[in-house]
Amino acid sequence: MGTWFTNARPYLLLVAVQFGSAGMFIFAMDAIKKGMSHYVFIVYRNAIASVSLAPFAFVLERKVRPKMTFRVFSEIMALAFFEIILDQCFALLGMKFTSASFLSAVMNSAPSVTFVMAVILRMEHMKIKEVACQAKVIGTVITFGGTLLMALYKGPVLSFMRSSTSHPSQPENVATETGNHWVIGTLFLLIGCAGFSAFYILQAITLRKYPAEMSLATWVCFVGALQSSIVAIFAERHHPHAWSLGWDTRLFAPAYAGIVTSGVQYYIQGMVSKIMGPVIVTAFNPLRMIIVTALACIILSEQLFLGSIIGAIVVVLGLYLVVWGKAKERRGLMTPSPAENNFPEDQRQLPVTAPRNDSINNNNKA
Repeated sequence: MGTWFTNARPYLLLVAVQFGSAGMFIFAMDAIKKGMSHYVFIVYRNAIASVSLAPFAFVLERKVRPKMTFRVFSEIMALAFFEIILDQCFALLGMKFTSASFLSAVMNSAPSVTFVMAVILRMEHMKIKEVACQAKVIGTVITFGGTLLMALYKGPVLSFMRSSTSHPSQPENVATETGNHWVIGTLFLLIGCAGFSAFYILQAITLRKYPAEMSLATWVCFVGALQSSIVAIFAERHHPHAWSLGWDTRLFAPAYAGIVTSGVQYYIQGMVSKIMGPVIVTAFNPLRMIIVTALACIILSEQLFLGSIIGAIVVVLGLYLVVWGKAKERRGLMTPSPAENNFPEDQRQLPVTAPRNDSINNNNKA
């Protein structure tokens, strides 16, 4: 039981992250509908995240946190730009023009983009003759196909899945209200998706030189708050009232996003990414799509289409293949080869239980 839980813990943590992230999309969409600027939302979100994480990072990682260097800080600046400016800013702007469920669907192309980037940077090895590699490739293609299906095919409305009560101040379908902006909204979402993938690739690289997940997340949120504040000041220069908060989701949404999504999520994903690689982290995003679609249908009164259901099923199948391939690949690394069995037990090569960046981490600690 203990061994099973140890092996399953990274996957369970990623599932929990998707539930927490799904709530952020719903709260953020509601806050934006109530007039909150998405630029200001991002500033408050990351400021709250950095303040919440800083004490824990300072105390818990004081013995393992390496010295800050110019190269690491420059990578932190790039991480903040990819995640805060490209991902968060453009993703929320695209959601404003489309819908929360559509945003979650488009962001599911992130595993495909991340996998391609990881292969180019040689963070993922392409041994196409192995079953594990074939499963990851096929699963990535299937996941991307399911995402396209959700985005391009709607089909009939499944009215029985909708909330029984509609909000009179809200349109039944955000896409209908902003139909003229649907294309540009999709373009913004794709830019956010590219930034999202680039963030996790660079995060895995930075953690090799700076193996302190919580401290790195704190720095990214702090620098991201500074960068996004510059964008927000420029974008809302004629609307100073945009910085005001209210006793509703305009206050709760950035607090929740800062503590749960930016704080806890960055730490967990950084920890799992260092162990299993960035591809497996983004491969769990389809679960968030399903959760967001269900909650948006019930809470935000968004319409649910048949294409969304079919696409979700296809995406889950692709996700299963990616996870299965990654798990089989890890088991293969932990199993000694037949040639090693010929050596005496004390001369066999130790099984590989962690990624190859462990040696780098040990050198940094030394």
